[in-house]
Amino acid sequence: MIHPVLLCGGSGTRLWPLSRKSYPKQFTRLVGEESLFQASARRLTGEGFAAPLIVTGDPFRFIVTEQLAAIEQAPQAVLIEPEGRNTAPAILAAALYLERTDPDALMLVAPSDHVIPDPVAFRAAVATATDRARAGLMVTFGITPKHPETGYGYLELAAGSDPKAQTPQPLARFVEKPDAARAAAMLTAGNYLWNAGIFLFSARTVRAAFEQHAPDLVAGVTAALDGAELDLGFTRLAPEPWAGLADISVDYAVMEKATNLEVMPYHGHWSDLGGWDAVWQEAGPDADGNVCSERASAIDCRDTLLRSETEDQQIVGIGLSDTIAIAMGDAVLVAHKTDAQRVKEAVAILKEKGARQATEFPRDHRPWGWFESLAMGARFQVKRIVVHPGASLSLQSHHHRSEHWIVVQGTARVTIDDEVKLVAENQSVYIPLGAVHRMENPGKLPMVLIEVQTGSYLGEDDIIRYEDLYARR
Repeated sequence: MIHPVLLCGGSGTRLWPLSRKSYPKQFTRLVGEESLFQASARRLTGEGFAAPLIVTGDPFRFIVTEQLAAIEQAPQAVLIEPEGRNTAPAILAAALYLERTDPDALMLVAPSDHVIPDPVAFRAAVATATDRARAGLMVTFGITPKHPETGYGYLELAAGSDPKAQTPQPLARFVEKPDAARAAAMLTAGNYLWNAGIFLFSARTVRAAFEQHAPDLVAGVTAALDGAELDLGFTRLAPEPWAGLADISVDYAVMEKATNLEVMPYHGHWSDLGGWDAVWQEAGPDADGNVCSERASAIDCRDTLLRSETEDQQIVGIGLSDTIAIAMGDAVLVAHKTDAQRVKEAVAILKEKGARQATEFPRDHRPWGWFESLAMGARFQVKRIVVHPGASLSLQSHHHRSEHWIVVQGTARVTIDDEVKLVAENQSVYIPLGAVHRMENPGKLPMVLIEVQTGSYLGEDDIIRYEDLYARR
């Protein structure tokens, strides 16, 4: 049995404004009808695969379970990192977790934001590498390079290895992201593969590799796992030992030092969607090289990507060439396609300005649903709130604001101090400042309401919680 380990961290700055720290790219629908995370989970299912083990951060825990439920999957476990510490601690935590029940458990570690459109071929490559992983080797997956790419790390095959082979090959070394000249030379040499960041090994084998090459991580991650707490089915790693861990990738910590490595060449299509230029390519440009979303139009354009991510917003390009234009309700990106990798510079500038658009997604996802701000003034804010069937907001009160709720779809069960009542579609209710209140959706369909807040302070931190189904504080 192979245990998929999906890594769900990162900030996704290269795909801003659609991908942001509060809602990174793996959870968005960039290509296809499902998120990249859902596609990754589907890819690693079927005969011989256990339920996935997810490693993610606290803000994403309910997004993970909600998106898995939408494709009728359930995780075997969700490990919550107290803070991001790169891939080495995350992978080690998953290994130690699995080793406690099965030391020989095979782990297939994969990012959750890659595109691999042929899951059958990929699972066949994994199956081919399984015997080598069971024999104590650590197998990394290499992608046949299509062009001289400077955005990827490379894997140099050992002398005599065959990059076109259908079986694992000996590895000579890891190569950092090269400049253009070096990338072209490696493509010509023919014995290099792109490093996909996907690994297959047993829990016992990778733990031993960490003990040899990164023993400090083993002590800290073990302590974090020993001190972990169960919280609504999630496993929260202990924050104190985790905070002392090095922020380091698994390549630097272990892989570049290990000698029991082999490479499984994968000859199918693969992309890490590392920029909007990659999204343009994956989306399948038309005869003029254009990719337009449903609410986008191109007139006399060539090789452009035009996307509108807001329901009532149209974007039109006229006479554009090699242009990326991404429109959202609170931010717009326009760039030459060759500058796609510079989008992270825009995020850095917005952070310096203190602009919330740098990191905050306009739609705020919560365990009970989501909300978005429709209008805001000096002493008021209007929100649209969507509550999932059977879900409930916390029992709470506010020091600085009162609220009006107008139900526009479904029925809300509303608690205000000692009174509980149903508020139907086209009805409203007033929540006085300081009142202890709660909103629930008792129905079987999403409930939608408009909330009008008025008061001297409207921040999300003006909440006193008394009870919460999701154990938030």
